[in-house]
Amino acid sequence: MGLVQLFFSYFKDLVGREVTVELKNDLAIRGTLHSVDQYLNIKLENTRVVDQDKYPHMLSVRNCFIRGSVVRYVQLPPEGVDIELLHDATRREARGG
Repeated sequence: MGLVQLFFSYFKDLVGREVTVELKNDLAIRGTLHSVDQYLNIKLENTRVVDQDKYPHMLSVRNCFIRGSVVRYVQLPPEGVDIELLHDATRREARGG
């Protein structure tokens, strides 16, 4: 399992949960994860911009599609991440299998 596949699996398990996506242009959007694909493209629903004063033009956006290549970070809900499983998978990936 490649690292992208590993994160894809994690994101699929978080569908329906709230996440915050920070883009490479510093825009941070919080919303409910609706879907994610193998390229880590993300669809969010019920979105809101974290810094509304800096991005007032985004106040009316409620749903959005975010191309995976423009994502800097995705903040996951802490209870949604199995740290031990992630550690095991990354160790296997580092060993090449």
